[in-house]
Amino acid sequence: MSPALCSSIDDTMRRARHRHLVLSLVIALLLCFFPSFSAGQSEQPTIRFVRNPDPAPDFKLTGLDGKPVTLAGSKGKVILLNFWATWCGPCRAEIPDLVDLQNKYKDRLQILGLVVDDDDQDAIKEFVEKFGVNYPVAIASDEIRFQYGGIAALPTSFVLDAEGRIVQKHEGLRDPVLYETEIRSLLGLSIGNVKVETFEDTGQIFLKNAERASELPGVDLSRLTPEQKTAALHKFNAETCTCGCKYTLAQCRIYDRNCEISKAATSKIVAALAHPAQSKSTPAKSEPAAPPASAPKQKEK
Repeated sequence: MSPALCSSIDDTMRRARHRHLVLSLVIALLLCFFPSFSAGQSEQPTIRFVRNPDPAPDFKLTGLDGKPVTLAGSKGKVILLNFWATWCGPCRAEIPDLVDLQNKYKDRLQILGLVVDDDDQDAIKEFVEKFGVNYPVAIASDEIRFQYGGIAALPTSFVLDAEGRIVQKHEGLRDPVLYETEIRSLLGLSIGNVKVETFEDTGQIFLKNAERASELPGVDLSRLTPEQKTAALHKFNAETCTCGCKYTLAQCRIYDRNCEISKAATSKIVAALAHPAQSKSTPAKSEPAAPPASAPKQKEK
């Protein structure tokens, strides 16, 4: 998905509200009057959830209103955990949609807004009041950010089922119809002719599950035999990237596809396995480890 462009808050909000009104009308018509609208199309609308999902890491924060903000406090509800910032244009653009979703499914849905890279509580409170945010908002700690994979982009939203398990993750500004369809499916409500598929989490949701991946972004394993590929993946998950991210090479390739350090390191491992005789005859050059760095600032999508 192409990155959303930043614009003034008022302009962004007006467009978002208009878009939501139109999209809500369309989905209502499709679901109510044309439940099989895609039957004649070559591609059926599909949503995807994690197969055998992992529990979401719980946390204890204090909301802007002084009340506790936890996952346990919304037990039994579908949860949309939204990481955002007031300076992020796409984050601001989706606020009206989240407010509408909370209003529409308030008895069975709980949206939680966790603010990152923004610790000005007064400015956040002013924003929340100005745009009528009707769900709990709290400032996320660095520990929580890392528990949820570092949050490489904003906005980032995690969809939790009623059992508190993460079934989907979305980065960037998404169509509100997608969120609503996922929520309705998890609540056992009609989603028309939309198909529900499942997939195995190989690092898309939790970076710790990168060890399950058989392919990684930007890593060409096509030259390797099955045995060599297994050995390469083992090394990717055993060695730590030196870019300062504190992740394994496999996790770093998933977390930051633009990281040149993990890209070079994985390429070197692949080359050594593909041409073992050549790698043994060439003296290995030691490279100084990069100094520890803090987690990269989130990018807007």
